[in-house]
Amino acid sequence: MAWEIVIGLETHTQLSTQTKIFSGSSTRYGALPNTQANEVDLALPGSLPVMNRAAVDRAIRLGLAVGATIAPRSIFARKNYFYPDSPKNYQISQFEIPVVQGGSISFFVGDQEKTVNLTRAHLEEDAGKSMHDDFVGPHGESSSGIDLNRAGTPLLEIVSEPEMRSAAEAVAYAKALHSLVMWLGICDGNMQEGSFRIDANVSVRPVGQQEFGTRCEIKNVNSFKFLERAIQYEVRRQIELIEDGGRVVQETRLYDSERDETRSMRSKEDAHDYRYFPDPDLPPLVIAQDWIESVRQTMPELPAALRARFISTFGLVPVDAAQLSISRDLAAYFESVNAALPAGQAKLAANWIMGEVSATLNREEKDITESPVSANALAALLLRIIDGTISNKIARDVFAAMWSGEHDGSPDAIIQAKGLTQISDSGAIAAMVDAVLADNPAIVAEYRAGKQKAFNSLVGQIMKAAKGKANPQQVNDLLKAKLEG
Repeated sequence: MAWEIVIGLETHTQLSTQTKIFSGSSTRYGALPNTQANEVDLALPGSLPVMNRAAVDRAIRLGLAVGATIAPRSIFARKNYFYPDSPKNYQISQFEIPVVQGGSISFFVGDQEKTVNLTRAHLEEDAGKSMHDDFVGPHGESSSGIDLNRAGTPLLEIVSEPEMRSAAEAVAYAKALHSLVMWLGICDGNMQEGSFRIDANVSVRPVGQQEFGTRCEIKNVNSFKFLERAIQYEVRRQIELIEDGGRVVQETRLYDSERDETRSMRSKEDAHDYRYFPDPDLPPLVIAQDWIESVRQTMPELPAALRARFISTFGLVPVDAAQLSISRDLAAYFESVNAALPAGQAKLAANWIMGEVSATLNREEKDITESPVSANALAALLLRIIDGTISNKIARDVFAAMWSGEHDGSPDAIIQAKGLTQISDSGAIAAMVDAVLADNPAIVAEYRAGKQKAFNSLVGQIMKAAKGKANPQQVNDLLKAKLEG
């Protein structure tokens, strides 16, 4: 039987406020356990929550960025459940009326553009953290502790429609959303610290069936790689279970990265299990139009607008424009490089940034802001390709030397010190072409018999004789002229 995968993601985005959503406690990461939780975070008798305006500002920014409706009036509710790391035995969240409603995220999967609609984004508080085996009892036994520093940290839970149909599509959506919240400055995006956590709702159904299958939720995935593996495993598990005559049970599962599998955590609760009711200590959140407009005035150029400008102004294809607008820093790097080049060289700049620069950054696990080759330095290197001083192939060797800091990263100094200047003397190149043709009559005969691969073989021989420094275009033109003459 052919199966269709159905995926929806719920993303918990920790907002970049200095204090918590309903109290003045710090949100700084890494403090000693239980040093950043006050009476409001603990819901001690007599304490009252007060809404953090900065958290609402960030929710509005997201809503504007995704084309959503900003609710003029939304309410907070108590979501009742017991966990050891939830000191109140409830979570303050939004249920019936979320602050952000609708919207969409567009992204590329390979060279195909996709759009996923959003259901909602609502404000809520985070819980504390259970710490297992981090404490030793009086007799040396291991025990668990609770760190409530995170309790009350502001979250914006962003819920997608179940419109994704593969693990690759889900990862591409998650990366696009991750990039957007960092672009807007509403979240630092640090997945290792839990600032961006993903819950994946996964189900399968026979191709052509309209009704959704029973879904399972994979909880708190904090890595794009793990998200892809978790979904792939869960899809296989569900299909095998159904094909063996069993049935999928709605539940919450955890992904074990060491075993590369999901395992059951608890039965999945429905909304009525949480006994939602409006929080009596918090008035409705009222957002006037002038508040929305004041936030709009502080918005940066959005990725979609930037992509459109890169396409219309520089002639880039949509996939390249999307790749270069993954982050504001990368887009700024590209624009700085392109500004230092002659008109019409945007494609060359884009190819180098998406190719050599990005590959080296990925290999060393660095961000573009940590690149030892500045935008001006890369532009200086590309100018030497444009003016024919070096070939594109030699430029890669020069770039590697620039990256490692040789000659203070100066491309001109490296080219001169290593003697890498391209041979562009037509007489010298012609002599090398003649020598190669004389030494390889069999390959010449193959070319004249119609074998095009023989031409590339001859080019390789000439470049080898020139130690890679001959101008490739001149080599091709002279060789073709002599072969056809």
